[in-house]
Amino acid sequence: MTVVGTTPPPRLPVRDRAAARDRAGGGVSPMLNRLAAERATGVLERERGVIYLADGWVVHAESSHSPGLEVLLLTHGTVDPGVWREAVEHADEERGAAGLLLEAGRIGRGALELCHLGALYDAAYFALAPSSTPGHFRYGPGNWFGVLRPVPVAAVERETLRRRELLDRLWPDPLPDSAPLLPAEPVAAPGLTARQRAVLALVDGVRTASDIARELGRQAFATLVDVRRLAAAGLLTAQFPPPVPLPAPGLALPRVNDPDITLLKRLRDALEAL
Repeated sequence: MTVVGTTPPPRLPVRDRAAARDRAGGGVSPMLNRLAAERATGVLERERGVIYLADGWVVHAESSHSPGLEVLLLTHGTVDPGVWREAVEHADEERGAAGLLLEAGRIGRGALELCHLGALYDAAYFALAPSSTPGHFRYGPGNWFGVLRPVPVAAVERETLRRRELLDRLWPDPLPDSAPLLPAEPVAAPGLTARQRAVLALVDGVRTASDIARELGRQAFATLVDVRRLAAAGLLTAQFPPPVPLPAPGLALPRVNDPDITLLKRLRDALEAL
């Protein structure tokens, strides 16, 4: 009896996620990468936030969807409100608020850098989210905060991608990140951490994850992690946006005589007739 050997089929390729993140330099924001390559200085304005650049490095970021640096510093008494207000009022292009805070001696450089990096990555995460409008860059020197610890654009993009992947693993629906949150009754309530209980206590059908982060004086991303875990556990749900109202009865839609649309309709009719 002759045994005929068979060649095993080739192994299917497996995507290396780490390598994919390294190759994704232009995947998050090609415009931001071009600005980094030309060592631009100014502010990139996007739908959900702004990113400040100096010589092609990210030096500051802001978004209405994440607590600002002042929230992180003032909520827990890290910086006195009067000291913060004076630094912001006297800041200019030559001496930003960061330098003035350090000169006042009310906060150490390491603590300020840590808080600022947290706020920067939070705001950049929202600013670099997919949007329906194109970004716009305004060239110009300086920003109100100044330069504390510049961050490479590649590092900001890698961190943004890492955060997206982590949140998707926790709960794949992004709606709880921005919609008002509603409490829910789970079948079997799991044990909660103190951080998660604090978040859940503020879920009232009105507040969003960003609102809760501001009220607690916490970084936005850490709050999103808690929110997604609570959603996965069935302890909260996101309020769906209201439906788009239908046109009033008897309201006729405008007739469109676009030749391209007419051609597409003829092609559709021809395919249906086959």
